[in-house]
Amino acid sequence: MKNLFILFSLLLLNIININAQTATLYGKVLDEKGEALISVNIYVENNEIYGTQTDIDGRYELSIPADETVYVIYSYTGYTTQTVRIGKTKEGKRVKQDINLKEEAQIIEGATITADGTLETGGMIKEGTETLRVIPNSTGSVESMLHAIGIGVTTGQGGGALSSQYSVRGGNYDENLVYVNDFEVYRPQLIRAGQQEGLTFPNMDLIRDLSFSSGGFDPRFGDKMSSVLDIHYKRPTDFGASVEGSLLGGSFHIEGSKKFKKDSLGYRRFRYMVGTRYKTTRYVLGSLDTKGEYVPNFSDIQGYFTFDLTNEWNLGILTNFNRSRYNFVPESRTTAFGLIDFSLALTTVFEGQEVDDFTTYMGGVSLSYVPENNKNPLYMKVLLSSYQSDENERIDIIGDYLIGQIDSDLGSDDFGEIVSVLGTGTQHLFVRNYLTSRVTNASYTGGVEFKKDSINFSNDNDYSAHFFQWGLTYQNEYIDDKLNEWERLDSAGYSLPYSDENVLLFSTLKTANQIQSNRFRAFIQDTWTTKRDSMSLKIIYGVRAAYWDLNNEFFVSPRAQIIFEPRTKKDMTLRWAGGLYYQPPFYREMRNLQGVVNTNLLSQKSAHALFGYTLDFKIGNTPFKFITEAYYKHLWDLVSYDLDNVRIRYSGENDARGYVAGIDFRLNGEFVKGEESWINLSFLRARERLVEVQHLQYQNGELVEVKDVARPTDQLMSLSMFFQDHLPKNENFKMHLNLTVGTGWPFGFPANNTEFRNSFRFASYHRVDIGFSFKLWNRDWEENRPKHPLRFTKNTWLSLEVFNLLEVSNQASNTWIKTLYGSYFAVPNYLTSRRINLRLRMEF
Repeated sequence: MKNLFILFSLLLLNIININAQTATLYGKVLDEKGEALISVNIYVENNEIYGTQTDIDGRYELSIPADETVYVIYSYTGYTTQTVRIGKTKEGKRVKQDINLKEEAQIIEGATITADGTLETGGMIKEGTETLRVIPNSTGSVESMLHAIGIGVTTGQGGGALSSQYSVRGGNYDENLVYVNDFEVYRPQLIRAGQQEGLTFPNMDLIRDLSFSSGGFDPRFGDKMSSVLDIHYKRPTDFGASVEGSLLGGSFHIEGSKKFKKDSLGYRRFRYMVGTRYKTTRYVLGSLDTKGEYVPNFSDIQGYFTFDLTNEWNLGILTNFNRSRYNFVPESRTTAFGLIDFSLALTTVFEGQEVDDFTTYMGGVSLSYVPENNKNPLYMKVLLSSYQSDENERIDIIGDYLIGQIDSDLGSDDFGEIVSVLGTGTQHLFVRNYLTSRVTNASYTGGVEFKKDSINFSNDNDYSAHFFQWGLTYQNEYIDDKLNEWERLDSAGYSLPYSDENVLLFSTLKTANQIQSNRFRAFIQDTWTTKRDSMSLKIIYGVRAAYWDLNNEFFVSPRAQIIFEPRTKKDMTLRWAGGLYYQPPFYREMRNLQGVVNTNLLSQKSAHALFGYTLDFKIGNTPFKFITEAYYKHLWDLVSYDLDNVRIRYSGENDARGYVAGIDFRLNGEFVKGEESWINLSFLRARERLVEVQHLQYQNGELVEVKDVARPTDQLMSLSMFFQDHLPKNENFKMHLNLTVGTGWPFGFPANNTEFRNSFRFASYHRVDIGFSFKLWNRDWEENRPKHPLRFTKNTWLSLEVFNLLEVSNQASNTWIKTLYGSYFAVPNYLTSRRINLRLRMEF
């Protein structure tokens, strides 16, 4: 720690020294349509020290040498590079320079290719991290804030404020794809509760931008049924750093680049980013009903390094080490529930402890070829990666409980006291689970642009073009799983199930599984783009194929989407998408409730149909965007599952069919000038039917058969809103309000969740988080405040956040208490209560 402090201090002194000899160039970089360009490279010619990139709004600040004439270069893939002469500028002075870059005449249509070979195509919502960073959130992860980016996304339910898991249009978390710089990322399998969750892979400090699709995505993306989160890390051209600390942990990151002299291979540059994070939820966990000693410690370190071998070849290295340790010694629990006239309370005294350890490692290498100035229409990228997860759960906890009726008469002397004991007993849970999973991956992707065909030779803007892509992937998987769980239940001094001869356990699970397998995947895809004066049309179509040698399953899944923009109404876009989306099982889907692995399990399958409409409009001079999408997903060969907090427990069989239908709405814009806000509203119906099962429900007091039942993620309505405001005369003081409302998710009776499947629902979920942020320092103020104590930083923010402002007791799951006479009580497990967090962030 002492060495790190010394290094950090030297870096700060270096920044101060550089700032004292420089002026500042600032402004915005836009395209010909006035749209902001993100991550434009800006640097001083022949000077490796001075460089930067534009942010999500196209803004930039560049330190330039004072008292000398310099030439500043603005470079962006697909656009003509511009060089601007800046005359001699006095030390400390700020000079504004806005730039409009023009599209190159021969860029690849239908896709943007960055210098490291990352592809971006249409049909996805793209955002930066500036707004995400200010959303009040107790996890700090990108995934837990996806409701702010995508439509049809539900976050917060299940694990609540402690979990980063999310549901998209009726799917569970395992149905979502996550990529970082084209590497698919994974997470631990054994996590059973939100309080065990540590840090997710994406590091907010390293992210340049991210794209999200809620369905109908391209064939080039992998085999999942719900969504794609595609994250791109920054490619820094200048030194930068940030430090953040709060009651929930902290983070530090450093970035920079080194430009080498020009030789026969052109200019070469080495770029680096290293970020480390620490998170502890001990303060938040103190608001749960179960009291005890919580010791959660989550940390990670991540690095992304790139080297331009030539002007066209780029080498990238991505590394990550993540460790999550969760120690818990429970002491007692008191939970009140029921109705006003029939109130119940569960009181439990514990002994024992829980010790969990989840450690993951990931390393990846990429080699990409992107032709300079599109002199060659071919691009290529090779990726090699390896991921390993070592997980273990050790639980040995005994709980002695009493459940009884509470006196709810306000005039009674015994008000709030237990007046009638309904049951007493003991629950003893013993767990020794160990899982090692290793995934090794090798892939090759390529693309080629076909020569544009002129449609109207008198108009260069009229043309048609094709961009053809392909890819091959080989993946090896190794799983070593050892389960040892048992549960003993005692009610009124009798073990359940009761026996006159033996003391029986309520449940036992002891298995050992070891699996090694190989997967092969391929795709081809064409993006046809045609533009005329009257319209713009993009058609993306292709096919995926996959084979898995464990179950010998081979499948082909075609996909297509159409994006149409009438030029007579440039503010409107229509989108149609459809195709087959198959999801081969991973280990968790194959293992049933008894711990037996079904190696013959087939892929879950879905057919998507989607229609979307986007409208850009203005109210006065304020721009707004309205998006709506209606969709239908037909599902078959499903693997049924139950949700318990964040734990997904599969049946291990292709035993269900179903469908999901819904519609999503999103409105975003500057409701307050200069502050981005949005409203998302979704309606859906997710239903299923188990094969060869007669589903029954009580309707109007009668037991009737129904053709389908609710899936575990069936949610009729969900509403999320993020609103920002600032003081009228001080834009440095801002308010951020995050509201989430949703109807309750279904759940079933544990003793029979087949015939009477998911017959009950949790209460509606509603939560409000609010944050107040104050900008303590901005480098723009340096001229007026030359002696400010924070002048060594670029930006400094102080934030006060209030989680669960209304202190609503949202429910995560149930603890089922069984009595000697066979009756059950569903005791709610509530999520975290109100908590206050103070956060300080400095950027350099």
